This record gives sequence, structure tokens and C-alpha cells, in this order.
Amino acid sequence: MSSSTIRIEVLGHVATVVLARPEVRNAFNDEVIAELSQAFVQLGDRQDIRAIVLAAEGPAFCAGADLNWMRRMADYTREENLRDAEKLASMLRAIYECPKPTVARVQGDVYAGGVGLVAACDIAISADTVHYCLSEVRIGLIPATISPYVIRAMGPRAAHRYFLTAERFDAAEALRIGLVHEVVAPELLDARVDTVLKALTGASPNAVRQCKRLLQDVAGREIDESLIAATVQGIADIRASDEGREGVQAFLAKRKLAWLPH
Repeated sequence: MSSSTIRIEVLGHVATVVLARPEVRNAFNDEVIAELSQAFVQLGDRQDIRAIVLAAEGPAFCAGADLNWMRRMADYTREENLRDAEKLASMLRAIYECPKPTVARVQGDVYAGGVGLVAACDIAISADTVHYCLSEVRIGLIPATISPYVIRAMGPRAAHRYFLTAERFDAAEALRIGLVHEVVAPELLDARVDTVLKALTGASPNAVRQCKRLLQDVAGREIDESLIAATVQGIADIRASDEGREGVQAFLAKRKLAWLPH
């Protein structure tokens, strides 16, 4: 499956969504935003897909907003800007809330809104040659729609520096502040992504889906009675589920799990 801005490949239980505009450093516009939103919603609903990789063609992963799109936005009214920003926010949310685990394969530089794409994914693996930049304040803007995901990824303290200064930082710094999970040489990038995918696709599909929801529900919340009650209900429900019962029984019997290839 492909479109004019992205390419979708499915191999086994893994779907790869590829940003396919290398001639503009995979910058996004309204068309890219719509197609990414649709891709992650549709793939998230497919029973045969257990993990989704977000990747890119060419030397850059994503340079943020497309210049032609920015030129159009310069003449927008406030109402038009609101509608436009809502579409971008919905696309980031579709990636973040996708019921399938998502992996960012970051092979090239990432700027502005592109950092939001990386942060919205569950796992991010970066080549050690990549540079990152939250460049919005340089041109009089702010990283507003991507901020919920970027701040969750790198933490508020690091965000204070890089949101305000628009400094460029390297992959080692992205790893140190938590924006990415692992940094490897470019020639090892695919192997490391494959290792993560093997772990994701080897786990219970239902447990992975519920665990992702658990992470989103619990992160940052105060530990109070309602949160404790929700976690108690969560473990009780998963234990009583078909895959929960199968997992425990297979573990005790030391046999292969039903969801693994036989």
C-alpha cells in the first residue's frame, strides 16, 4: 500500500510506515498529516499487525513543516490556523494512542515537528549520526502541538533548555535526556530495530495492547485510591482473559505459547 507522501509495507506481523518525500527532507504538510493519521488508525485496527515502524527515506528523517505549507499558513486567519493545528494534533495523537506498539527508526536529522513524531512513538532507536533540533522559537513560533509528547519523552527540565534555545543536539544527547532509547551506528540500525520488533511480536498481542493503555493511564498520575483501584481491575481483567490464561498455563507447563509461530 502506498500514497503520494508515504509508503506502507507489511511483512509478517510488522507494518512499516515510510515517510517518502526525501526531496523535501520528509517535511510534512496537510496531505502528509492526513495520510499518516489514516495509516496509524487503519493499521492499529488490523488484527494481523502486532507492531508498527515509522521510518523515512533519504538523508533526513523529518525536517518539520514543509516550506510551501508554511507559506500558505502565513496568510491563514486565526480560525484557519486553529483547524490546521487540530489536524496536526490529531495525527500525533493517532500515533501516540495507536493500540499497536510503535517504533521510530531514526536514520537522519530531525527538526521541529519531526521531533514530535519521534516522541509520539513508544520506542525510538536512532543512528548515532543524527542531530535533533526544536527550532520553532527561531522563527517566532512555539512547539505547542508536539509539546505533550516531547515533554513526556525528554522531561520538563531538558525541554526548558531545548524549547527555549532551539539549540541543535546530537544523538548522544537525545539518548541522555530520554528522547530516544538507543543509539547505534547507521549500519546497525536495522538489526537493532529488528531485535525490538522480535520482542514486541513475541509477546501476547492482547497484553501488549493493554500494557500500552496502562502506561498512558498511569504515567504522571497521583498515586491515589482511584489509581490503585484501576490497576487492581487491570490485572484482574488480564488474568481472566484468554491470552492471560494461556500465558500462565503455558509457563507452568513449559510449553510453547499459542500466539507464537508453530
